[in-house]
Amino acid sequence: MRITTAYKDLPHMRKVALIFLLFYSAFSQAQEVLSLENCYKSLRTNYPLIKNSALISEKSNYQLEAINAKRLPQFNLLLQASYQSDVTQIPNGNGIPGVVPPNKDQYKSELHINQLIYSENAIKASENVEKASSKIALQEVEVSIHQLEKQVNQLYFSILLQQTKTQLLLQNINLLNAQLKEVKSGIKNGTILPSSDLIIEVEILKLEQALLETTLTEQQLKESLSNLLGITIDPDTQLSTQTIQQQRSAPMVNPELTLFNLQKEYIEASEDLLSKNNSLKINGFATGGYGNPGLNFLENSFETYYLFGIRLNWNFLDWNANKNMRKSLLVSKNLIDTESEIFNLHAKIALQEQQAEIDKYETLIHTDEHIISLQKKIVDRAQSLLKNGVYLASNYILEVTNLKNAETQLKTHQIQLLLSTANYNSTKGY
Repeated sequence: MRITTAYKDLPHMRKVALIFLLFYSAFSQAQEVLSLENCYKSLRTNYPLIKNSALISEKSNYQLEAINAKRLPQFNLLLQASYQSDVTQIPNGNGIPGVVPPNKDQYKSELHINQLIYSENAIKASENVEKASSKIALQEVEVSIHQLEKQVNQLYFSILLQQTKTQLLLQNINLLNAQLKEVKSGIKNGTILPSSDLIIEVEILKLEQALLETTLTEQQLKESLSNLLGITIDPDTQLSTQTIQQQRSAPMVNPELTLFNLQKEYIEASEDLLSKNNSLKINGFATGGYGNPGLNFLENSFETYYLFGIRLNWNFLDWNANKNMRKSLLVSKNLIDTESEIFNLHAKIALQEQQAEIDKYETLIHTDEHIISLQKKIVDRAQSLLKNGVYLASNYILEVTNLKNAETQLKTHQIQLLLSTANYNSTKGY
């Protein structure tokens, strides 16, 4: 890079700008490059909400273990001491020889064992409900992360736009520095008006001021993106400008749609569980105990005892509670269908708007390229006239500025096209 004005004669702001230019050139050969795809991966790796996925899975495993434990024998220990106001005895005071009425204070300790034998897969249905609930929670995390992708898109392409502006400003500063040298030579030889070099120097200062402002904006945006992704983005990191392929013909696989389907699966699993809640259940049971009295309440002493058997349970009349719960689940399913329909409508509108933006920027880019081609010819002609002393430096600066604005407009439209395409793909779920 050529710097034509003596460093000691420059104002402080320009010194800072030139230092930046030197460092920019030094780092430009060994820059770290960050792609949009890597940003997505970092978001899914480091964003705090991702931790919930492991916690949700862990919680679900505990819930499933608790449900599955119902298949195992259930043990219950009972210890009881009581005092009652009366006991069983022969009326009218006529006792039976050898039979002593039990004490009013009674004691017992019992171990109850219950084993489920048959429940029409009610436990399996409970497991299915828990699994469906876990899938919904995991998908809600996915939806939240997916919604952040558009925020990543906005920050990423805003940084890219600032970097592009920086490159264009550097090119124009180099161009004007080279032209300044020729203008000073022409002034010295008397072929160019004496004040022409001052006009160019003022324009260089304006460009260097814009360069500093662009650099600060870029760093602020990088800090925001760095915080969102949970990674360190160095000041000299450059963002990749790779082409983004529009997923126009691909079907929509948006995470929100998957969430709606999972919510329906949960309702179906809940309906299946309801159908089995009132079904026939058969349990085996056994009780072992030690107390006073034992099973023989006429024996007034501490005894051991046991009993075992099979118990059948069938809730055949629940006063339509199960039926009303089914109706409630049906309403919930209809609500999900409505939400899904609304989401599809909004997604369709968003895709249409984004496609219109894509078409618009493609047309603008074509026009920008034609404008730049013509403006370069104008600048070349103005530069030639300026060298020959028949063109004012202010007019030359105006044409250079017009070219700079046209190039900036082209780069801006190109980046806006990439942003619109990335948002389009994010809306479709890619």
